[in-house]
Amino acid sequence: MFEKFSFTEKQINRHYKSCLRDFSIASKSEIPEVAFRFCYDAIIKLSITICAKNNLRVKARAGHHVELIEKLSEFLKDREIVIIANEMRIKRNKDLYGEGVLMSNIDAKDYVRWAKGVFRTADEYLAQGKDRLKL
Repeated sequence: MFEKFSFTEKQINRHYKSCLRDFSIASKSEIPEVAFRFCYDAIIKLSITICAKNNLRVKARAGHHVELIEKLSEFLKDREIVIIANEMRIKRNKDLYGEGVLMSNIDAKDYVRWAKGVFRTADEYLAQGKDRLKL
C-alpha cells in the first residue's frame, strides 16, 4: 500500500494546509452531514500528511483508507484513532453506497471534537514542540 518517497517540507506543509482547511469547514458547519464528511476527509488527509512526514506515499487501492488510518494511529501512538476513524469510514461508506446513514448534530459535533484532539497531537508530532496550529 505504501512506497518510500522523500517529500519536501513544502509538500508536507501543502498537505497539512489542505487537511486543516477541511477540518476548519467541518468545525464551522452547522449541517451535520457536511461537518461529518469534511471531518472524515480531514482525518484521511492528516494521515497522508503524517505518512509524508515519514517518507511514505500511499498508493490508491482498495482498502487504502484503512491503511492510512492504521498508520496515523501507529505514528501518533493512539489506538483510539483506528477505532473511531474506522467507525467514521464505515458510516461514510454506508451513506455513500446506499444505506443513507443519517448523521445527528450531536454525533457530528462529537466526531469534530474528537478530531480536534487528534489534530493537536498531530501538530505536536509535525512541529516537534513548536506552535503551529491554532484550533
